[in-house]
Amino acid sequence: MKELHLTTEFCQDRDIDSFTKHIPLEWIEEAVTQTGRASVRKRRFPAEQAAWLVLGIGLLRNRSISEVCDKLELAFPDAKGELPPLATSSIIKGKEKLGAAPMKHLFKHTATQWEQSQTFDDVCGLKLLSVDGTQFKTQDTPSNRHFGYAQSTTNFPSVLAVTLMSTRTHLISDAAFGPITQSEIHYAQQLVGSAPEHSLTLFDRGFFSAELFTSWQGVSENHHWLTPIKSKMRYEITESFSDYDHLITMPISPQAKKSAPYLGDTWQARLIQIPTPKGEIKGFITSCACPEKYPLKALLDVYWQRWEIERGYGELKQYQLSNKPALRSLKQEGIYQELWGILTSYNIVRLEMAEMAKAHKVEPLRISFINALYLIQDEFLWCSGRSPGTIPKKLKELRENGKRLILPEKRKRKAYPRTVLAKTQKYPVRYKRK
Repeated sequence: MKELHLTTEFCQDRDIDSFTKHIPLEWIEEAVTQTGRASVRKRRFPAEQAAWLVLGIGLLRNRSISEVCDKLELAFPDAKGELPPLATSSIIKGKEKLGAAPMKHLFKHTATQWEQSQTFDDVCGLKLLSVDGTQFKTQDTPSNRHFGYAQSTTNFPSVLAVTLMSTRTHLISDAAFGPITQSEIHYAQQLVGSAPEHSLTLFDRGFFSAELFTSWQGVSENHHWLTPIKSKMRYEITESFSDYDHLITMPISPQAKKSAPYLGDTWQARLIQIPTPKGEIKGFITSCACPEKYPLKALLDVYWQRWEIERGYGELKQYQLSNKPALRSLKQEGIYQELWGILTSYNIVRLEMAEMAKAHKVEPLRISFINALYLIQDEFLWCSGRSPGTIPKKLKELRENGKRLILPEKRKRKAYPRTVLAKTQKYPVRYKRK
């Protein structure tokens, strides 16, 4: 505990306030102590400082580990009171000693606190969330091969991640990831219970599972879900509310019964069908069964927001990760640690965007992610070496002058049906005229 007090006293005079604005030092201490990573000896680079380093790496992807450590001034003074730069090997060793558990604990704690602080518009009294999966490539090392390969022809092992994301702010409330050899449904099961009360979660078609949806809805009466239907879905109409709005009963497959005997023989959901100009019938099913409490038009508007999580993933990979082909870490434990740090840093950017949106009375997604990210990075680097408390002040000024980050409202674009390009012929072909 003495080491923790020394760390706290030292950090109060340091220039890492860009993160402490949203992550109090107590949260870092709790993450380290709860996972058994706190050190008794006085070190120049203890676990608490290594946690700040992982967060800095998640934000500054184009800079080396030693450069991030120097910019944050994370190393403690030596016995002579001097601050010589740490060797890269010492930084890596301290980062490895930290492990992934403290960063996971920190992400879970911060995500819960930040999600509760967000109070944006809902639909029918429900917060809108989305669940989907994405892949992260890793370095091809013997340790990382534990994660498996997406295809037999790929050269890099990959991590499969499934997250729970707000469709209004793109803030990630929870995440589960691991080897790509597991299914998305396997990781989605780990998110059961993570959605807040009075919420509606949108799932992709690939998550269609009676066990998953029953478990998701079973947390409480106000945990709802929605997912597109499959073309071969079997069902019987129990009650009709309109021509395209029904309460249906679906059979449970023998495979699902075997893995979850408690499911029974059938399960119910509300089916909303959407006819297309070509005469095809598409649609979705949902646990929002009451047509009076959850009107058809409101659910249709929600259905078209199911792509928001894809936008969030795209901005994370393209801008925050700078389109890097693979994660940095060479070891399995380092991959988990790095991903928890990336997701926490991503949430910090989203939190700043949400505060800018509140200040200017616009929707959070009308704030440009790339411009907000670059400005936060610039302020972060500019304030290194300045007086304590400078960065929160600069971020406040950033929010006050954030009008230039506001994007125009989305326009409804015309629907462009997908077309298949004609396959090019290997040899010239002459067609006979009729």
